[in-house]
Amino acid sequence: MSQYLDSSLKLFSLNSNMKLAEEIAQVIGVQLGKCSVSRFSDGEIQINIEESIRGGDVFVIQSTSAPVNEHLMELLIMIDALKRASAKTINIVMPYYGYARQDRKARSREPITAKLVANLLETAGASRVITLDLHAPQIQGFFDVPIDHLMGVPILADYFKNKNLQDIVIVSPDHGGVTRARRLADRLKAPIAIIDKRRPKPNVAEVMNIVGQVEGKTAILIDDIIDTAGTITLAANALVENGASEVYACCTHPVLSGPAIERIQNSKIKELVVTNSIALPEEKKIDKIVELSVAPLIAEAIIRIYEMQSISALFD
Repeated sequence: MSQYLDSSLKLFSLNSNMKLAEEIAQVIGVQLGKCSVSRFSDGEIQINIEESIRGGDVFVIQSTSAPVNEHLMELLIMIDALKRASAKTINIVMPYYGYARQDRKARSREPITAKLVANLLETAGASRVITLDLHAPQIQGFFDVPIDHLMGVPILADYFKNKNLQDIVIVSPDHGGVTRARRLADRLKAPIAIIDKRRPKPNVAEVMNIVGQVEGKTAILIDDIIDTAGTITLAANALVENGASEVYACCTHPVLSGPAIERIQNSKIKELVVTNSIALPEEKKIDKIVELSVAPLIAEAIIRIYEMQSISALFD
């Protein structure tokens, strides 16, 4: 029997990624808490927590993936319900942090929505946020409550190590992702290359040139988010045109909206490796996509937070 079954640790999941939540609960050795999420006829969300959580250390698992606003509102209402039910701590486990790409004013009169989401979570009553591979690590500074920022690179690195690929190069699809590419390259003891691209408008990428040696090599593209897959498929094509022998791609968050699946299917990418931070519907699970689980990592982080142990030791 798990040592946490009769403890104050309570684990709840909302609707964004129930399968991941069930995996996390299984790893920890607890049952998911009982709560119901229903809708009034006009679409308003109603949440009912069906067990006592008074004095409990509550962890709520909810990625704010599509439909983003529905999942975010579910989460805010759940936090309010937990606060009013006298939970001791309300810990938000958000594997994918929606709105993270709106983290600064790129043009005049733009909102900084990533900061607004942080404010909403805190105002609702969150005690702590646990998230995975934020699009911009600086978003941690938007919070005045503790935030634990987990990394997906070790999971991706272990997968590629086990494939025993030869003569690899790690490729960042833009300048902003160089730090991420360097982390993967250090774990795989490989060089890096950078694709210099210009983006004329949102979700439209134009590849310019490649900085680094890719000819005759097995290229592994890495990004944090793949959304419409325009950037990553253009990058794969550019790598093949510049002599790469084969191209793999990986990311933590498979948003995969709009034409993404069709683009990946028709691209030069041999395999796209993703995590289950966002639940993939069956129609998106094509043969080229390999899904890795972040449940063991998140479960270990939850246990360490509950037992007041170091999180950074997970990545040493």
